Amino acid sequence: MKKILIAMLLAMSAAPAFAADTVKIAITGPFSGGSAPMGASMRDGAKLAIAEINAAGGVSVGDKKMLFEVIERDDEAKNERGALIGQELASMSDLSGVIGSVNTGVVLAGDRHLQEKGITKIICPAAGSASMTQWSKAGVKDLSIFRFAAHDGIQSAMVVEEAINRNFTKVAVFYDSTNYGVSGRDDMLEQIRKQGNKLEVIATEKFNIGDKDMTAQLLRAKSAGAQAILIWGIGPELAAVANGMAKMDMKIPLIGGWPLSMSNYIDNAGKNGNGTLMPQTFIEEPITPKAKSFIDAYHKAYNVTRIASPVSAAQGYDAAYIFAAAVKQAASTDTKKIKEALEDMKEPVEGVIATWKHPYTKWDPANVETHEAFRRENAVMGMVQDGRVVFGNDADRQRLIQNASK
Repeated sequence: MKKILIAMLLAMSAAPAFAADTVKIAITGPFSGGSAPMGASMRDGAKLAIAEINAAGGVSVGDKKMLFEVIERDDEAKNERGALIGQELASMSDLSGVIGSVNTGVVLAGDRHLQEKGITKIICPAAGSASMTQWSKAGVKDLSIFRFAAHDGIQSAMVVEEAINRNFTKVAVFYDSTNYGVSGRDDMLEQIRKQGNKLEVIATEKFNIGDKDMTAQLLRAKSAGAQAILIWGIGPELAAVANGMAKMDMKIPLIGGWPLSMSNYIDNAGKNGNGTLMPQTFIEEPITPKAKSFIDAYHKAYNVTRIASPVSAAQGYDAAYIFAAAVKQAASTDTKKIKEALEDMKEPVEGVIATWKHPYTKWDPANVETHEAFRRENAVMGMVQDGRVVFGNDADRQRLIQNASK
């Protein structure tokens, strides 16, 4: 009966169909276009959590229970759409908060409108380093923007570590021309420096959204003797790199940011994607009862056998539960009080990725991690294998199993 009710609530959440006395939350992201596997998976993970909360009677707000009302906005991964959506949401006086965003440029264009009005937002599941460092560079004293993702500092460190641990000495750095790609390139180069310059960057190659032929870039990397390609990008162009490598018989690893786990990379690369490595915060394997419950519920709710972007779905799910816990602690739907609760969460929140204990602290412009939930221990290395992402290291699998039993 509960599963039927959840299915009904999922359908209802597509439009603001509840009574006026609700907790209004917006979910934004690219639900169409090249970044859609991330945006749609995040949205669906968040809506699954919200449907579960509503099916259980809603969230306690003071002395009453209130249901969540979801507003969806597709930014299409376009900066100008992000700006318009940010302006629209900032004008809503009864909006409790926002969950979403994937593309760094969209965040840079839209979040300033939310910050001006003090509307609480949890960036999820992605966006590059600039999405948070912009606020520290500006010296903002009171920030309403949080992030729920393994930030690029964590991911780039893992990418570089992986190359070093495999005893490579010469690497090529590939990146797309988006804000995300450029930011990731800089993070990887900075990590190479921080980790002792054990890797020599023998080629730095850019590609654009829509590019299908990477021959020129790959030829330069191959002729320079690259032992691995470290890559940062967001779309199906990543698969064009893997396919180009196969055509040129470049049997070297492709190691990069977590978008390499998306369905549009895995499906377009096919067998050429096997062995690709990337940091992950969630692997679609039922290694714990909580993971199994989430995976089964997601598959059933959306009639799929594989989540397009498991990381995005799991992060959307956990972010929604954390937001609900903040509403309960604040005993209010007021977005500013919810922000204050997020900065000082009293009770742990059980998620599918982790049990979140005090994920955020009061904003400090000198330390963006005060509004970053993820730390290194929340990430593992994933690997593409025959159309799915699996654990790249069995020790990570065992660690997560042990953590779940504590």
